[in-house]
Amino acid sequence: MLKSILTTAICSSFLLLTGCQNSQTNQATEAATQTDLVSGINLSYIDKTVRPQDNFYLYVNGGWLKDAQIPADKTAIGAFYDLRDNADDDVKAIIEDLASRQHLVPGSDEQKVGDLFRSYMDQETRERLGLSPIQPLLDEVNQLTNKTQLIEFFGKNQAKGITSPMYVYISVDAKDSSNYATHIWQGGLALPDRDYYFNQGERFKALRAGYLKHIENVYQLVGLNNGAQAAQTILDLETKLASYHWTKVQSRDSVKRYNKFATDKLNQVAAEIDWPAYLTAQGVASQANIIINQPDFIQGFGKVLTETPLADWQTYLTFHTISSYASYLTQALDDENFDFFSKQLGGLEQQKPQWKRGVKLVNSTLGEVIGKVYVSRHFKPEAKTRMIELVENLRTAYGKSIDTLDWMSEDTKKQAHIKLAAFTPKIGYPDRWEDYSALTIKADRLVDNIIHASEIAHQKEVAKLGGPIHTWEWGMTPQTVNAYYNPTVNEIVFPAAILQPPFFNIAADDAVNYGGIGAVIGHEMGHGFDDQGSRYDDKGNLRDWWTEQDLAEFTRRGKNLIEQYNNYQVLDDLHINGNLTLGENIGDLSGLTIAYKAYKASLSGKEAPIIDGLTGDQRFFLGFTQIWRSKKVEKSIRNAIATDPHSPGEFRAIGSLSNMDEFYQAYDVKPGDAMYIAPEQRVKIW
Repeated sequence: MLKSILTTAICSSFLLLTGCQNSQTNQATEAATQTDLVSGINLSYIDKTVRPQDNFYLYVNGGWLKDAQIPADKTAIGAFYDLRDNADDDVKAIIEDLASRQHLVPGSDEQKVGDLFRSYMDQETRERLGLSPIQPLLDEVNQLTNKTQLIEFFGKNQAKGITSPMYVYISVDAKDSSNYATHIWQGGLALPDRDYYFNQGERFKALRAGYLKHIENVYQLVGLNNGAQAAQTILDLETKLASYHWTKVQSRDSVKRYNKFATDKLNQVAAEIDWPAYLTAQGVASQANIIINQPDFIQGFGKVLTETPLADWQTYLTFHTISSYASYLTQALDDENFDFFSKQLGGLEQQKPQWKRGVKLVNSTLGEVIGKVYVSRHFKPEAKTRMIELVENLRTAYGKSIDTLDWMSEDTKKQAHIKLAAFTPKIGYPDRWEDYSALTIKADRLVDNIIHASEIAHQKEVAKLGGPIHTWEWGMTPQTVNAYYNPTVNEIVFPAAILQPPFFNIAADDAVNYGGIGAVIGHEMGHGFDDQGSRYDDKGNLRDWWTEQDLAEFTRRGKNLIEQYNNYQVLDDLHINGNLTLGENIGDLSGLTIAYKAYKASLSGKEAPIIDGLTGDQRFFLGFTQIWRSKKVEKSIRNAIATDPHSPGEFRAIGSLSNMDEFYQAYDVKPGDAMYIAPEQRVKIW
């Protein structure tokens, strides 16, 4: 969870509308017939009842959307999710292979993978143990006698995965990127966001009522009395904490989040907190400074800490200790946890098969052990070679685009070029693998395994303090279908599992790859120049490298993008939050723009062939749009709009395309078409 805090997600038709073809189309046809090029476009998903000029996303994906059914154990399906399912199957095969080997050496990576998976799948042992694996923690809660001990409990047991009002994590110091620093992030809530505690809409009232009932049910399942009273105490306490929480939009601001305090001056932030006790329990008391992301919340937490009786905090911790491990205890607790958090909150109708949940646990705990095998089985060296070429082509195109910007001064352009040149790409898998030698795993001790793994991970993080930056470290495993940009080390990272169709098709014509993985590469590069990433320099330091006039113009263009996305209606009563999604929307627009320029440069002045009756430009835009193919249940959509900085897939596609002049030309978009935006109103940033 803390890594995600820091760090960060098609089709065509043979039928071309009048005006989409030109004389160059005919010139390229003969060349195309002499080859067996593959377009990489899924033509079967086309919906010919939709005009591409009105909604290109529905035109490209509408056929699939009409027929696709979301299984009961999913809240979403689509291009990303298909690849994730494939990766899960591949990982399952790896785990079963490793676990089935005879005479595994104790302490070996293979033994740890096999026994961790076995401990999760051994439901009989979980039932027999009941609450006993966490009973020492519950006893510790019951034995608290003062607020200092309470603070120590929070500090010590965050490393074990227990909910806490404050989360300590170690990350690069954003104003001194050659060093690690200790950071604190707001926490303490079970519901997804502060708005869930205050919104008076019927849906939110029902969720709060459901949360109360859930707590009461948990109390009943574990044999505790006064569940209804405990539930109200817990909700009231979390509501007080939520009142001080920064919003998601506020917490996006990199500059406002950077609040460095001398450790011996933390009483000036919140005198009610016993800071020496807390930091000692976290193992970071020797640090001279602490960076607090949301100081207003920490001040508020200090007030709530004082005003709330110790007995109420014990009630809060009793429930949250059980809740933190509920999915690893008895079937009844697992089912109850699923019913509220996954079904009522998330819209999931049915638990995923137990093996899939076991795969997820092994992946999150021993991910790079699995990753080494995954890469050897599923990642071709030629894919990495091709990706390196694509990244460098995108970098070159980005540089040329910077040179042509008419709104940016030469001074700022120079700094942008320096940052672009310093991007470090990571492709496929790490050059240096994670060491799990300190971790002990036992086949009949699931909760102990999880606690020990969490503690070892925390110790590794704390050990970074005072040492060199781990530039070799990855924030995702190779089998993860995703990509990311890390601003404090200025790196762009593309795990092996995303380098598959429809994102990357090594057998396909260049157009679809530039529209797919090329746009993803450009998107991650674009994060280096979005509204937050642009605040970091080439070395990853939070530094103002813009002229005042350029920054004002950049901000103005960002506001125009905010307004555009604010107007996109997702459901009858729900619009996109353009402020929350601004960074990702800039990334999408930048990625598409730069990928197109790189694609055109790759043609070296030649005309692209016609494949499947489609021009190169048309295939490029189709390739981009097919990667956003997705379908979600309503509850998942609503949660995402409230908490996810990414726009829904449909609007990631049409929002960027509506600002691209070249898309208008490729599909003859004209005034009166639903996707038409007047040229002077189209947002152009990079």
